[in-house]
Amino acid sequence: FVTNNASRGPAEVAQHLCAMGFTAKPDDIVTSAQSAARLLKDQLQPGAAVLVVGTDALAAEVRRVGLKPVRQWSDGPVAVVQGHSPQTGWPDLAEAALAIRGGALWVAANVDKTLPSERGLLPGNGAMVAALRAATDSKPQVAGKPEPTLLTDALARGKFRTPLVVGDRLDTDIAGANAAGLPSLLVLCGVSTAAETVGAAIGQRPNYIAEDLRSLYAPADSHRIGPHPAWYVDVGPSAVTVQSTGRDPGDPLSVVRATASHGALVHAQPAESASVNSEMSTDPDQIRAQIAELLADVPDPAQEGSNFDELAESDIDTIAARLEEAHDLLVRALESVEKG
Repeated sequence: FVTNNASRGPAEVAQHLCAMGFTAKPDDIVTSAQSAARLLKDQLQPGAAVLVVGTDALAAEVRRVGLKPVRQWSDGPVAVVQGHSPQTGWPDLAEAALAIRGGALWVAANVDKTLPSERGLLPGNGAMVAALRAATDSKPQVAGKPEPTLLTDALARGKFRTPLVVGDRLDTDIAGANAAGLPSLLVLCGVSTAAETVGAAIGQRPNYIAEDLRSLYAPADSHRIGPHPAWYVDVGPSAVTVQSTGRDPGDPLSVVRATASHGALVHAQPAESASVNSEMSTDPDQIRAQIAELLADVPDPAQEGSNFDELAESDIDTIAARLEEAHDLLVRALESVEKG
């Protein structure tokens, strides 16, 4: 379990997860406070004073790596570490600002702008970091997502063959997975929405999209973003055209996966101009380009080294879906020519 929240220690996080019905031990938890402390340890001398802006749990992680947590600029800190705490106030930021302006190394546990709560989104650690950036004209090193440090620290805990990052925020969980070179699943039961996913930039685009964690029991390809036989998506210079092929899969997220694979609303200008259109292009070059895109990663069985006969069943199903979609595209193009 990997968390950007630096306000609680691993034991407290594990206890919270167990109360929610999960099985978790402190050793199963990786926090941004731990990663921040590790960043500091790698750059400072043992016993160096570090000004802590955050909870006692963050201070404990600093102490655990052999550094000395302090709370005042007058204690001579050579570094500042900043994590979320509901009690952080102006006096804490003032001490940190003095240290940073004096040349202290600055590490932020995370830069999440908001923090989810039962009442809604509240200011996160990133909001406090922004205040210090404005006051010091400096920029911190970041331990948590979307930087890769936290996830690479998690991977160092064991020998993992096929890791998958599961999260609910595009700007942290998914962006962090991409930065670390890991595949990701976005669950839509938290912060980010389906609409935001359709418009996500490449760096924040997940490999899979699902409603919630129950999707982990389903075949991976059923949640993978990419071309879908039920939908045809065309991204133009000023509009996104989404057409149904009449093959309703009974999954409302299938259109999101098909559209998100293009980063459709990122490329269309203006982004709000996404539309559903029943017209089909009859331009041969455009049709060829669309089919080429669909079949770009389909191996040629006649090509030496394609290993076509060694493909897994899931890969064959994906290839069949791509070929079927290409066939449908040709049929609809011919129908449009006949109508014209």
